Amino acid sequence: MQTKFTTATEAVKNIKSFDRVFIHGAAMTPQTLVKAMVARAAELHEVEVVHIHTEGNADYCKPEYKSNFRTHAFFVGGNLRQAVQEGNADYIPVFLSEIPIFFRQRILPLDVAIIQVSPPDKHGFCSLGVSVDIALAAAQTAKIVIAQVNHQVPRCWGTGIIHTSQIHYAVEVDEPIYMPHERTISPEERQIGKYIASLIEDKATLQMGIGSIPDAALAELGHHKDLGIHTEMFSDGVVDLYNRGVITNKYKKVVPNRILSCFAIGSKKLYDFVDDNPIVNLHESSFTNDTALIRKNPKVTAINSAIEVDLMGQVCADTIGTRQYSGVGGQMDFIRGAALADNGKPIIALNSITSKGESKIVPYLKHGAAITTTRAHVHYIITEYGIAYLYGKSLKQRAKALIAIAHPNHREDLEKAVYEKFK
Repeated sequence: MQTKFTTATEAVKNIKSFDRVFIHGAAMTPQTLVKAMVARAAELHEVEVVHIHTEGNADYCKPEYKSNFRTHAFFVGGNLRQAVQEGNADYIPVFLSEIPIFFRQRILPLDVAIIQVSPPDKHGFCSLGVSVDIALAAAQTAKIVIAQVNHQVPRCWGTGIIHTSQIHYAVEVDEPIYMPHERTISPEERQIGKYIASLIEDKATLQMGIGSIPDAALAELGHHKDLGIHTEMFSDGVVDLYNRGVITNKYKKVVPNRILSCFAIGSKKLYDFVDDNPIVNLHESSFTNDTALIRKNPKVTAINSAIEVDLMGQVCADTIGTRQYSGVGGQMDFIRGAALADNGKPIIALNSITSKGESKIVPYLKHGAAITTTRAHVHYIITEYGIAYLYGKSLKQRAKALIAIAHPNHREDLEKAVYEKFK
């Protein structure tokens, strides 16, 4: 099959009513094609849109398009939260490691995949850029593949490669891919970063998410030695540590001597670093997030966040009460992988209070809150007030340890709640 280069308007005419359409996510969201699809809304009915979190415009979720598009997201980003809350989109709970199964085993077979790729090399192969995650399975299984071929997409090593013979329609663009705003690290987050760094040993294998707390932890690792990266995503902080010789990947067992991830998101510095760099290998999430593989690495230290934690150690990381905020993602994949690894350390880190001063250490999770990580899986909980180690502890012991790292303004109320629970 020969790829047909055409306009975005013509390419998306291949989307039909009642099709299931995949949209490439994270920094690789193909905005030109998404806008062209939405422009056809009046001609379409009940098109099901599926994706992990996307960046940029998500107009297909607007109320006026409710009969034209219905979105089922595997992870809810900022551009989708209001739509989910208002019932114009919905969330599918699933581990990031398992989403490719939906496509490969035809649990959710795809009619169309809308992706963004690099221009083909001399052999006709394009790169899925910095988001391989679930996009590889989508591109390999969809009946029709429509690609936004972007001259500014980094070519990444790993398995995120698609041949032009697998692309039915292509649209050429030349525009920067998504870059998030620079984050400011608060004094509280810096302290949390120091506590996290104190648990990380030399020769450890790290997993971290995106955000101020992971950035703060990475900033404290300048004197560590021979760290490795096996993660689901990474950002600029990893680049800095690699360039300083702190990250060497010498001791990790899965894809040794390489930074292993399934997607990356950050600044132009990050994208320049990963471009045609054999040190970075991007693979499908079913590989990077496979607990059986994660646990093979030495001293796996998994750093994840939470919205709130109750006094039993139950972690809510993807809802605010009944409101869907993000998604299950890969937290459990790595929390469990770290727990099973030799000398592994699963870490949940969070500020002790919200921006409104409410405690994030709570007697009970909010009404309707989802449990992302169970109390049986939790080991370390960290706030700016210290480290609580819960593994092997009873309910009363857990409560005592968690109150000790809660904000001082809330400790008395938490102690009263414990008394009421166990009296």
